Amino acid sequence: MSDIIQLLPDAVANQIAAGEVIQRPASVVKELVENAIDAGSTEIKLIVKDSGKTLIQVVDNGCGMSEMDARMSFQKHATSKIRLAEDLFALRTKGFRGEALASIAAVAQVELKTRLAHEDLGTHIAIENSDVSYQEPCQTHTGSSFIVKNLFFNVPARRQFLKSEAVELRHIIDEFERVALVHEEVAFQLIHNGNELFNLPPASSRQRIVGVFGAKFNQRLVPVEEHTDIVGITGFVGKPEFARKTRGEQFFFVNKRYIKSSYLNHAITTAFDELLPKGMHPFFVLFLELEPDTIDVNVHPTKTEIKFRDERAIYAMIHAAVRRSLGRYNVAPTLDFDQEMSIKIDPIDPSRPVTMPSIKVNPDFNPFTRSSAGGSSGGSSMGGGGYKPDSLSRWQSLYEVVATPQEPTRASALFNGTEEENHERKPLFQMQNRFVVTPIKSGLMLIDQQLAHERILYERYLSYLESSQGPSQQLLFPETVEMSRADYHLISERLSDIRRLGFDVEDFGGTTFKVNGIPVDSTEDNAEVLLDGLVDQIRQADAGLSLEPRQLLALGMARTSGMKKGKKLNDEEMHHLVDELFACEVPYFSPGGNATIATFTLEEIITKFH
Repeated sequence: MSDIIQLLPDAVANQIAAGEVIQRPASVVKELVENAIDAGSTEIKLIVKDSGKTLIQVVDNGCGMSEMDARMSFQKHATSKIRLAEDLFALRTKGFRGEALASIAAVAQVELKTRLAHEDLGTHIAIENSDVSYQEPCQTHTGSSFIVKNLFFNVPARRQFLKSEAVELRHIIDEFERVALVHEEVAFQLIHNGNELFNLPPASSRQRIVGVFGAKFNQRLVPVEEHTDIVGITGFVGKPEFARKTRGEQFFFVNKRYIKSSYLNHAITTAFDELLPKGMHPFFVLFLELEPDTIDVNVHPTKTEIKFRDERAIYAMIHAAVRRSLGRYNVAPTLDFDQEMSIKIDPIDPSRPVTMPSIKVNPDFNPFTRSSAGGSSGGSSMGGGGYKPDSLSRWQSLYEVVATPQEPTRASALFNGTEEENHERKPLFQMQNRFVVTPIKSGLMLIDQQLAHERILYERYLSYLESSQGPSQQLLFPETVEMSRADYHLISERLSDIRRLGFDVEDFGGTTFKVNGIPVDSTEDNAEVLLDGLVDQIRQADAGLSLEPRQLLALGMARTSGMKKGKKLNDEEMHHLVDELFACEVPYFSPGGNATIATFTLEEIITKFH
């Protein structure tokens, strides 16, 4: 048998390796911006076209590269960050693998212009499919300018797996925000298709958070600061009332490196115990500083996962630091009596004699005796008078309520048939302010009122999106709603469809919308709450469901504006809900796939009593 194992060509090997590092345009942005940070840049400009599919350009004013370094930087495992294996446990830079530029050059057309500060001329180099097209001296500014064109031009299968431009842009903004948040000393600019999305000057950590997420976040932040021999913790958490249903705005940085850790996330979630409703997630931006030899960052190609030497201690300190901050700023209850000003203790007078407290009791006091004014003769004191000998003869009145005839309740009407005899509609009653219960021929039927209302609104909003304009309720005073940049673009890309839902909304400049009217069908009348909730629901549904854009928007709006658990319904509202539910095309399931109706046969009910 002939030999069948062969060495792969470099171009093929590089494309395979690139699949681990470069997954989408946002991966290119992450690697290039982090390289600019490692180069000591104080100003970084990111220019993107068509959400990175056509062009990604990163311009910095860092140290630049020599002619030889410019060519070597595109070789695999070529790096200036480490020399020995031991250097992996003393890292202060973001990159160290030497794979990023080689991977990018394997799947895109790349140009680099770079110059050292003390050189008169720089270097211009072009690479396509890992091959150098040309290299020549050029006139350029100090620092580097990377231009990445036509990502995945030579791997069409990878290009087909990219999402819509809106989704890819959102991922780019996410990567941009992660770097900008932790390097507040650096000026950042992001331009997409000629429009400036971000322009962040150097600022404090709080100002940078406000610059990234919007001015309204300034009042939502609770500072966190704790310094120990093991870890230094600084940053901010959001107030509980501003928690959201998605985890998008949660950031952990370790030695200025963004990481993902469900374990550490749990430390913060438990710190918010009894402060947040179930399913809500707090905002936080926390910066951890540890000795480099206590962590291992060489775990995953994307470098977002790290290992801690003592993860339990880090967990406990994060939990304690957040809990302490929530208490210190009166967000959570505290047992610090130095701060509890509501507790007042009178000073003890040493000259005053100490006596045993006494209790005065009137044995003739009767709470059922009425005074001449018709009130309780005893008032609020246990020693009240007004006792009359004939008052004991009235004790029988305590039980008169038993003899009072009562109107039949809904529950009794359900089983004795009186309601069904007098009305054409079947009797309904509400259970736990959550379920609508009605008898059917085979037994009982329970309807989840929240899920049923979601199904009704979903089909209604979908019809608005597909055929007509939804009715709008004009606001007496228009509201302005400021959003974070990512949320702003999430709404902007769907603005025409959002107007079809019944919103009268227009772009007000910056990241602000002006809302003149809201959908008539909404149970929520606050425009900001509606739009924020719509963004949350779109992100939440987008992560777990495979729906068309309009279906996703209709689902998000149905969940945002729909009926909430615990709403008490009157008889007419219950009948209206049931009638509308069974007029839907798919009444038995919510748009998220959960059952709206549960039935219990008479046989199943009878077995519960045996």
